[in-house]
Amino acid sequence: MVCYGDIANEEDVKRMLEEVKNTFGTLDVLVNNAGIVYDMEIEDRPTTLFEETMHNNATGTYLMCKYFGKFMYEQDKITRIVNVSSTNGIDCNFPTSIDYDASKAAIISLTKNFAMEYAPKILVNAVAPGWINTEMNKDLPKDLVDEEIFKIYLKRFAEPKEIASLIYYLGSEENTFVNNEVIKIDGGY
Repeated sequence: MVCYGDIANEEDVKRMLEEVKNTFGTLDVLVNNAGIVYDMEIEDRPTTLFEETMHNNATGTYLMCKYFGKFMYEQDKITRIVNVSSTNGIDCNFPTSIDYDASKAAIISLTKNFAMEYAPKILVNAVAPGWINTEMNKDLPKDLVDEEIFKIYLKRFAEPKEIASLIYYLGSEENTFVNNEVIKIDGGY
């Protein structure tokens, strides 16, 4: 089953939740992994792009955790939420992506607050990847890629499956005690 909708639109989130309830009746894991970025100099960035990035990345995560989390909390079992942040939300900032960095820091704050709110019934964690070989990064300038790879101890960008493996563990029944954590996965940076 696929539910289409805008995670930053409250009515869409409510509708998607109803579709999940009607189709499955329960929900074991929620992974919030939506993200957009517009790289440009601060003085060139229109406020509308800053707001759009914050709305999609941070508000979307908030709405999904709020509505889907409430449904998960009411179930008679331990469930899990994994939010995808970024090292940009911790200590790896780029002024050309100031809105992305701020939104990923907001996701860390949301994770901490929802972990407290939903304990002990939902384990809420975040992963904070560094550079990954994704569509978002495929057109980066070669000099930037070389500069960033030089900073990474493992001397390469991560593959998506390496990040997915950590998300899978945090969302699995094997995870019985990791909660309220932000786990960096950046190859050493």
